[in-house]
Amino acid sequence: MGVGILGGAFNPPHVGHVALARTAIDRFRLDRLLVRVIEDPGHREVETDASIRLHLAELAFAPLDEADVTLDRHARTIDSLRELRLRDPVFLIGADEFATFLAWKEPDGVLELARLGVATRPGVDTAVFDDVLGALRRPDRVELFAIEPLPVSSTAIREKVRAGEPIDGLVAPAVAAEIARLGLYR
Repeated sequence: MGVGILGGAFNPPHVGHVALARTAIDRFRLDRLLVRVIEDPGHREVETDASIRLHLAELAFAPLDEADVTLDRHARTIDSLRELRLRDPVFLIGADEFATFLAWKEPDGVLELARLGVATRPGVDTAVFDDVLGALRRPDRVELFAIEPLPVSSTAIREKVRAGEPIDGLVAPAVAAEIARLGLYR
């Protein structure tokens, strides 16, 4: 049984997150995808309560039968993986995150507990990752895979909401409705 993990602040979850999940499910033949909403990300400020972000993620990933959305109380990936104790999962990250992977807590430990699936956009020069791969004990545990580029980010969505602009097409309709109902990001 193939298991993937996609973690993040999901503030808010957007169509790019879901597209990455869909592509990874197919690419790695995942039977199950654990979508982990990080309660208190140590690397960024998050003003939206974890329970609300969890609810939004449940709405966003609802179309994916393989997705199981849960709260992750760990700020660091290694700690989460140690608690989960899964057999050789694929931990999914974006190329921008992989570029900073050596600064993560115990990057080689992460690769002992999980393979990394690194989502790249078509046309990205993967040579930029050579330094990161070269510094790892197990670069064979890292697999790059291409995803269709979607010009969307959680930051841009929050800015659009603050400016009173529509976010149609950037988030699932149910997520947009809930953001409006709760008056988030204003």
